This record gives sequence, structure tokens and C-alpha cells, in this order.
Amino acid sequence: MRIAELEIPDEVKEVLSKKGYVELYPPQEDAIRRGVLDGKNLVMASPTASGKTLIAELCALKHVLERGGKALYLTPLRALAWEKYETFQAYSGIVKRDGGGIKIGISTGDYDSSTPWLENYDIIITTNEKCDSLLRHKAPWLGSVTLVIADEVHLIGDERGPTLEVALARLRQMRPDVQVIALSATIRNAEDVAEWLKAEAVTTEWRPVDLREGVLYRDAITFKDGSLKSLKRLHRVDALNIALNTVLEGDQALIFVESRLRSMSLAREAANALEGMEGVLQQRLRKELEKVSDEILSYGERTRLSDELASYVLRGAAFHHAGLRAEHRRIVEDSFRSGRIKILVATPTLAAGVNLPAKTVIIGSYHRFTPGYGMTRISILEYKQMSGRAGRPQYDAYGEATLIASSQDEAEELMESYILSKPEPLYSRLASESALRGHTLAAIASDYAHTDEGLLDFFGGTFYGYHYGPLGLRGPISSILRYLEREGMIIRKGGYIYASDFGRRVSELYIDPLSAVIIRDGLRLGAKTVTDFTWLHLICRTPDMHPLLRPRRREYEEVESFAMEHEEEFACEIPDYDDMIEFEQFLGEVKTAVVLKAWIEEVSESDLLERFSVEPGDRYSAILNAEWLLYASQELAKVMGIKGYTRHLSQLTERVRHGVKAELLPLVKLRGIGRVRARMLYNAGFRTVESLKRAPISRLAGVPLIGGKLARLIKEQVGGVVEEEEWRRLEELEAEQKALTTFIEEEPEEDKEIN
Repeated sequence: MRIAELEIPDEVKEVLSKKGYVELYPPQEDAIRRGVLDGKNLVMASPTASGKTLIAELCALKHVLERGGKALYLTPLRALAWEKYETFQAYSGIVKRDGGGIKIGISTGDYDSSTPWLENYDIIITTNEKCDSLLRHKAPWLGSVTLVIADEVHLIGDERGPTLEVALARLRQMRPDVQVIALSATIRNAEDVAEWLKAEAVTTEWRPVDLREGVLYRDAITFKDGSLKSLKRLHRVDALNIALNTVLEGDQALIFVESRLRSMSLAREAANALEGMEGVLQQRLRKELEKVSDEILSYGERTRLSDELASYVLRGAAFHHAGLRAEHRRIVEDSFRSGRIKILVATPTLAAGVNLPAKTVIIGSYHRFTPGYGMTRISILEYKQMSGRAGRPQYDAYGEATLIASSQDEAEELMESYILSKPEPLYSRLASESALRGHTLAAIASDYAHTDEGLLDFFGGTFYGYHYGPLGLRGPISSILRYLEREGMIIRKGGYIYASDFGRRVSELYIDPLSAVIIRDGLRLGAKTVTDFTWLHLICRTPDMHPLLRPRRREYEEVESFAMEHEEEFACEIPDYDDMIEFEQFLGEVKTAVVLKAWIEEVSESDLLERFSVEPGDRYSAILNAEWLLYASQELAKVMGIKGYTRHLSQLTERVRHGVKAELLPLVKLRGIGRVRARMLYNAGFRTVESLKRAPISRLAGVPLIGGKLARLIKEQVGGVVEEEEWRRLEELEAEQKALTTFIEEEPEEDKEIN
């Protein structure tokens, strides 16, 4: 079926033609024949790169342009949300019936808002959690949504899966005629998901690029079809040996490993090996990689981690894991897509995130460390997610995905257990207490249900309800209702259940009711000596502060000593040494609070990494969680009528957001001024907004890391006057200095020696 034959607006066909689309893939054609463009619900379960997103795009545009509706696109990850936002931007120039262009909106944060500005957008991309938050705030514009697209719906089986299934249940309850499209990797029971959503199911193993799955043993890969591929021995590490053979063939390799440390050590070995391979790093490529390396070093404060990454990139290799800054992950992803990075070593987080195909995918280890269980085997679904990255559409005739065995028996077992096996069926995880606790309170607080039976009816509309029926939840829900009533979050009146002011605010703040109880009790108890650490530790005690920054064995004594020295600052009881599990949890809370305390005291990212072994990505996650929980603490204090702490909590929230001492808060709120530049300005005598307003622009520009353009931006923000004559002189002076610097840099070495 050709794009030209589809019943879609001509303007959409034009955009697709410019993007190179001519014919539909077989799964796409199947979806069209099943009536997806006519408003039928659809579950599309097919491998990576089989064209699922295009079906979602076509339906979204049909709703906006022909039906005057809105499309809501749900993703499990922020990075994926931004990727989809960029995809839909290609259609923003299309004019609607009312004369305006299609507006694409995205929102992935601020859980304490109905985000009313999204009402003005036609296609709205959010994370699953943001959508759940919008439902709790009863955002009016959600009633205008006529299409919901749930991406990566197979993650319903993940620990965050209940959020997606509850959000889908609510959206369908709010508007029974809403069209639902669920996109997924290949799953065994896609028909179950389709029956739950009253949808058609398109399930297929078809891929635009053939996938050859195999197992390596003794320098030979045995593929699923029985064929063999012999490799040259280029490296002692099997995973790297496969990757280097791929590079010799002119292609790229993606290696998945079990840990961050392994990703970094293997990337280092890959970089060394590539540097020694003749003809791989040619002069033009080296220059391009040098630019990428410089770009990595230009983002944020330099750390050992960024230096290592930049060093490996210079030689055509890189690592990718959640500990990296988001900007560095993006640079690595873009450089791999463009073919500049030849070998990328990543942890499995990449497999569930952005679209990053490679000719060859190597699963370096099929084991993962699981807290409380030790090393466990990955699921078949996770293997399929990783192997599905092999093969680049429009570039490769086929992709290769390889597992590694150390014996013939292991090779045969891996072929049977992973390559020839189907992924596990999906099952809901809604029945877990931690998931059900928050969603039960939200259903009551958002007026979705006000009786025990009403709650059972509501949860009966979830994927859990489809599988087990609502009666399976009667016991857990009754237990949770007793807990919520005991903690003052719900009130029973006659046969009805209502949220208290406290309970309603907890639901709106999008925190676990258990977190709210911990914060409430801490606010009531206070501490003998209330400090910043008091509140930082209090929020670290909550289940929402996840994951904690656990101390390493060598840090135990230091963290424990800190806790004893600051005993009077805790707004809780210190646990007994006898319960080692509880005490280790406590030490994790203390370390996380200590790191946050160091952050707001302006300890550099490099020192955080060296002193506490906290990588930038983990530090960012901790800051994001802490900022939200401190804000929630402030809001709960207001509901409880505790006024003494709100100002302190408000200031602490801002300090955590920016990573500064209190004295810098007026400066870091200016656009273009982060913690480092704010400190430079403060040390140069600019300590208030008024001092910036009065200062000559030339003096501001002379502060290290400021310069003329930023100085002008500062003056404009604070309401200062920039004299045009003074600005012209400053531009001329900076131009002269730049010319002089260029001359010195380009001066021949022999001339430098004479001078």
C-alpha cells in the first residue's frame, strides 16, 4: 500500500514524501486495514524499527486536521518524550481549518499543576507520570482528547507500569469514545492487552532489516538458522573482538554490559584498540571526533567522568549510562547515529530509551545485579529489546545480535533460552501495596470513586482487573483504606469515602502517602537543632527519594560518624545497629542527605564525584527528587498549619534547585547565570540585583566567564540601561582581544621561541 493511497490530508502526504516515505511496511498496512485511521483502537506489537510510530503520527494528524480533536502521546521516559516531540515538529507547518498551524506541546515535569497552557496545543506529549498528575488535578482540557497513544506499553509489567494502566483506565472512563493506540515491542500476550483495551491486535515479527541472532563460542558465531561466521582474533575480550571485526567491515557496534564500571572499562579498551587499528581513524574522522570531544568538555563543570568520555571519543569509542549528564548522553547518541563513534558500550537503560540502532549488537552479559537477589538472568523480553537494536533501516541489509558463551553447553542453552524463546507474558503489578496505596488515594481525591464498591469498579477497568477481576483487589484495597483512614487522609461519612484536605493535597503533590506520613511526622517532631540537614535527611527517608546514594563499604565508618556527630539534627529516631538491613538503609539516607548538603554548599561536580563517588546523572536525579520533596514538605506544612518551617523549606528548595548558598539566590535566578557564574559575580562585588543594575556594562563584562553579550543580557533582565556608545566600545575591545588571541595561537613555534 502506497502513502498516496491513504485517506489522509494531502498536506500530510507532502510532509511524508519529503521525509522519503513512499510505501507502507506490512505491519503498517495491516494496521490501516484493521481500521486504525477510522478510529478503531489498536495494539501494535512489533520489533524495533517496524514503523509503529508512523501509524501513531497518521492517526494524531487525522484527529487534529479532520476531527478537530487533540492527541495525547504517552511515553515512559523523558528522553523518549523529547524524541517524539522532535518527530512531530515536522508537521507543525501544516495549516488547520481554523487557519493556524498544528501546535505540538510537551510537558514532563511540575506535578503540582493542571498545566492549563497545554489546552492551546493539538498534539501533546507527556510522560506517564505527568499524565497521571494531570488526571489528579482534573485538567479540563483532557476532556478534549480524542486520541491516546501509549508508547512502550509492554512496560506495564515494570514497577512503574501501574501508573500507565491506571492512567489509561481513567482516560477511558472520562471519555469512553476516546481512541487508544498502544505501541509495544513483541510480547507474547498482545491479544490480552488488545482485549483489555477493546482493540484490534497487530502482532508480527516482521522487520525492515533482517535480524541474525547468534551465540559466540571460540571465535565463531552460530546463528539461529545454523549458519556460522568465523571471526579474526583482534582482542582478548570476546565482546570487543566481535565489535572490532564489525568496525573492520566498515560498520558500528553497540555493546550492552551489566554495569557502569564495565561500560567505562570496556570503552577504554575499545578506544585503545581502535587507535591501534590501521585505516579506521582517518584524518577527517579525527577532526570530527575532536569537535565532539570538545563539545563534551564544554558542558557543565569538568569531572573525571567527562574527561574520560572525551578522551575515548577522540579515538572513536564511548560509554553511555545513567550516571552521565543528560547533555553528554545526547552528544554520544547523536555522534553514534551520525557514524562518528564506532563502538558504543552501554548499560541496558539505553535499550528501553531512545532509538539508537547499530549494525551489530553484542550482549556482553546476560546477568544483572538485582538488589536483594544478587546476580540474576535478564528476561527474554529484555534480551529481545537489546537485540532488536541490530540493523539500521536504509543502511543495512541485515543486523547481527550476539550472545557470548564460554562452553558448548552454555552456547546451546543460550540459543534455546533466549534466541528460540518467546518473551514472557505481560502481567500487571498494580496489586503491590506501594503502587495501590497512591492510586487508591488518587481515585478518591479526584472524585473517581467514593465507595468501596466504586473503587473495585474503577480498578476493574485496569489491566489487573482484566486478568483477575476486581475481587482480587478487595483485600488489598480494604487494608489500604484502613491505613489511609488511620493516617487522616480519608474520611468516611455514612457509606461514602472522601479525601481530607491533607489527603487531597498529598494526591495533588504526586507523592506516595507513606512519604507524606514520614514528612508529616518529621515536621511535627522537628529536631533538637533544626538545620538544612534536618530537612534534607527527612526527605531522604521517604520511598519517593529513590534510588538512594548508597555508601560504599569504605564509606560506612565516615557516614556513621557523621550521623553520630549530627544526632541532634535528625527529625526521626536513629535505628538500632541490631537490625542491619534497617541500619544500612539509614546510612543510605544519611549519605544522600550529605551529598545534597555538599551540593547546596557549592561543592563542585568534580569533588562530588571524587569525595562521594556520585556521578552527574545520579546527582541530577537526587536533586530533582529532593527539590520536589522539599516543595511538597513546604506545602504539607501549610495544610497542617505549621508556619515556623515554611520559609526555611522554601529557601532550601531554591538552594537545592540551583546548588548554591543562600547569598547567591538573587543572582542564580537570572537567565544565563548558573552557580559558577553567580559566584564569580558575587566575588567581584555584585551581590544584589540593584548592584547589577547600577554597574557599567564594561565592568560586568570584565568578570570571568561573563563577557559582553551576557553582561548585556543581565542588564536587560534587571532593568539597567545600556548606553549604545559604551556598548559599541565594548564590542570593539572584545573584537581586538579576539584577534590578538587568534594571532598568538596561530604564530609559528620558531617565532614564539625568538620572542
